[in-house]
Amino acid sequence: MSHSMEKQDRIQWGKLFLIGFGFFGVSVLWSLYNTYVPLLLDAKFGLDSVAISIIMVLDNIAAFLIQPAVGVWSDNLRTKIGRRLPFIIVGAPLAAVAFGLIPLAQTLPVLLACTVTTLLAMAFWRTPVVALMPDVTPSKFRSQANGVINFMGGLGLVLGTSVGAALVKMDHPLAGAFPFWFGSILVILAAVLVFIFVREPEYEKHEGEEKSKSASTLDGLKEVFTGKQRDAILIFLAIFFWFIAYNAIETFLSLYGRNFLGLSDSGAGQLITSVGASFLLFAIPAGLIGAKFGRRRTILTGLAIMVLTMSSMFFIPKDILLTTHGRIPILGDFMNVTIILLLAGIGWALININSLPMVVDLTTKDRVGTYTGLYYFFSTLSAIIGPLLNGLIVKLSGGDYGQIMLVGPIFMALAFLAIVFVKRGEINPEADRRHAKDYTEEYEGIDAIL
Repeated sequence: MSHSMEKQDRIQWGKLFLIGFGFFGVSVLWSLYNTYVPLLLDAKFGLDSVAISIIMVLDNIAAFLIQPAVGVWSDNLRTKIGRRLPFIIVGAPLAAVAFGLIPLAQTLPVLLACTVTTLLAMAFWRTPVVALMPDVTPSKFRSQANGVINFMGGLGLVLGTSVGAALVKMDHPLAGAFPFWFGSILVILAAVLVFIFVREPEYEKHEGEEKSKSASTLDGLKEVFTGKQRDAILIFLAIFFWFIAYNAIETFLSLYGRNFLGLSDSGAGQLITSVGASFLLFAIPAGLIGAKFGRRRTILTGLAIMVLTMSSMFFIPKDILLTTHGRIPILGDFMNVTIILLLAGIGWALININSLPMVVDLTTKDRVGTYTGLYYFFSTLSAIIGPLLNGLIVKLSGGDYGQIMLVGPIFMALAFLAIVFVKRGEINPEADRRHAKDYTEEYEGIDAIL
């Protein structure tokens, strides 16, 4: 057995953790953005829930318009440093600078300018970061590999929100800006680490690549919805539904904590930390579970957990949710709502870790970026709709942020029904054979470092 073939029979953990620094940077920034930008818009500019929801979906509008096209672009790009890395080294620094300027804005137009710049830059490099994983990982290891990548993402979320919660409590006139600046620094460091240590494999041209050069997001959608790809349609519909649920709640979770539960800004931020902490701890196990028991079955289990946890936060009285059982480092007061959110993080890990591997195993290697872009097309479309739905519900209810838990269980249940009928998307042995054939020693340099 050749050296390259031997490498296909084991997971290259070190390589994956290094690639994961890219997703680490993405998660740091998004977690801080979703936690502190709504609080800033509420406290500094006095915006209502609908106005906040409109601004908070701008990131998803940017991603919706840009990420699928960037996915196709990166599939077709050929440079000395690879087809994904150029997007990272341009987009990450620009996003970091713009994000650091957000808390300094004294007028709403200036804040919006900084926000839009951040969002456009983030949309420019997110898909290429995610596409790196299937580029270098055989099908049979993609759930485990995505677990590693998302572990790094969860680490970014927990580190960002926990340190951000500590920074915002500091007795300093600029304390409100510290979480933003902390996030900017980590994004730049993450991008530098990826650029220095990650080497993309040499991509060899194969039959069908010329077709991908003329592909677009629209072509990808036509391929899915007119090509009788029933499983792809169902998977993308499920992605659409569960991201409506997740984003509808995540966008307003900090405001739910402050305005409904009566927590401080720091305590409200720690609600998101709770989800991120359990997601972090369960990311790699979720990948292993998906590989052993099947991705479809694992996702269905996660969806059932999410339905139960979201429903319980809607129906359980507030005083019971706030019942405290002590204090835990990073998570703060260990309340019943904390327990529920920890369980929700586990459910979300089972779903999220195994969904992208299902998607990329529906296509060929030369279309991975395109299908990754379609994954974000549907997830970001739903992330536009979800917050707007909850913003409208809160406004119609007279500012009752407890109502944000109404939408989630319904759409998680719809996603469950879609996944029930999916037959494909499990480990693809034929794709692994092609991956082994295409693998070159070009990537060996990183192993010497590790």
